[in-house]
Amino acid sequence: MPSTSPEPKQLLTTNRKALTVNLDPALYGTFAEIGAGQEVARCFFQVGGAAGTVAKTISAYDMTFSDAIYGKAPRYVSRERLHTMLDHEYALLSERLGAARGLDTRFFVFADTVAARNFKGTNECHGWMGMRFQINPGEEPNDVVIHVRMWDKENVLQQQALGIIGVNLLYGVAYLHQDPKALVASLADNLGTDRIEVDMVQFSGPAFATVDNRLLSLFLVEAGLTNAVLFSPAGEVLQPSEALRKKAILVERGSFRPVTNVNLDMLRAAGEQFARDPAVGATDTVVLAELTMHNLLASGTLDPADFLARVDLLGAVGLHVLVSNYSVFFRLTQYFRRYSQEPIGVVLGINTLLGVLDEQYYANLPGGILEAIGRLFREAVRLYVYPMHKDALASYCELPAPAGTAVYTAENLQVAPQLHHLYAHLLANRHIVGVTDYDPAALAIPSRDILRRIQAGTPGWELLIPAEAAALIRARRLFGCRG
Repeated sequence: MPSTSPEPKQLLTTNRKALTVNLDPALYGTFAEIGAGQEVARCFFQVGGAAGTVAKTISAYDMTFSDAIYGKAPRYVSRERLHTMLDHEYALLSERLGAARGLDTRFFVFADTVAARNFKGTNECHGWMGMRFQINPGEEPNDVVIHVRMWDKENVLQQQALGIIGVNLLYGVAYLHQDPKALVASLADNLGTDRIEVDMVQFSGPAFATVDNRLLSLFLVEAGLTNAVLFSPAGEVLQPSEALRKKAILVERGSFRPVTNVNLDMLRAAGEQFARDPAVGATDTVVLAELTMHNLLASGTLDPADFLARVDLLGAVGLHVLVSNYSVFFRLTQYFRRYSQEPIGVVLGINTLLGVLDEQYYANLPGGILEAIGRLFREAVRLYVYPMHKDALASYCELPAPAGTAVYTAENLQVAPQLHHLYAHLLANRHIVGVTDYDPAALAIPSRDILRRIQAGTPGWELLIPAEAAALIRARRLFGCRG
């Protein structure tokens, strides 16, 4: 049977965790580390008793040696390299020790490939860590993989942080694997989220057949271990730098409860204008639907089923999904700038634009709304504003109807008097761009009214949302659908 932690409710020090592992007679394995990660093995050696845990340690620091052992890789600090390390080392461990120790030993391999701060301080400080391990002797192994970013300003501090989180990961998979959420939360023990960020986690293997990695990723944001997580249309957990690296980005923020024809028309029409921007040119573009934690917690508590329903529907219509805790847009665009210097387009409706221009949201900034606008629109960022019918906007706020039309646009919107000149400047310089080629028939019905129609069983709601989404809602009875 798997070992259990002798002190499950006590926050153990890093040394205590390492010693607990070392004194567990059932745990035995290999440490394989590339780059700055050698600190992890050191933690187990320095507390004593490592002979009971460590079968082998290896650090293929030189690229030629690394290639000779694990094969060539286009990027050395990558998920692919981590998996080749886990594959190679676990196969060796099983081959050499399986017959002698396989009946009473829970084998594991800890691997990492990490780039800490270089001498000039010019590199991206991040790394991949993973565990391949058995729950019980003789069983098929399981994997836990994480991606980390180091925020300490000194190399030695980053190495120290890597050692701590590596110990946390090994201890977690050994004693907390029954509760993946607790395992993920323990990664920040004795460290804090200001020193290290975990922006991707993936559990796989027979022990985790019922684990939904999207929910664990959501917990990363909820617990403050990262500010955003990303999913593919197929529901796979993506590492943001891999998906967004050197891409132009078009993003729409919304509740998507459910995704509607209006949402897709916003992305279609804005995307056509975005693609015509000379700065975008032939650059690959990734299109994202963004959900904020504020929106997911609007009812006061997080509803996992509701969250997964939204993600599944967005994936069904071919969209990547980003979940973030960025309440203001300039923090979202700053996040994208970590990974890409290409143009960024933000698609939003009139109601959301009014929020962007609401000065109360920037009361904590020394420069107020001027500082926020400066941060938002630097470095090739544009807001693409989709028109809104006055009846639809009335469900969000009250504004005088624009003269001669029932449709609000970026051009006829009347902002607060003190913002007239600022808004005119943003329009004139195309920081704010009105979406033109839109579908007028899609404007009149707000998405929250569509949700009410679904819940009430009002005929015709299927015509207001994409067919793929309607089919899923009916099949799974999502959002209170009556069939």
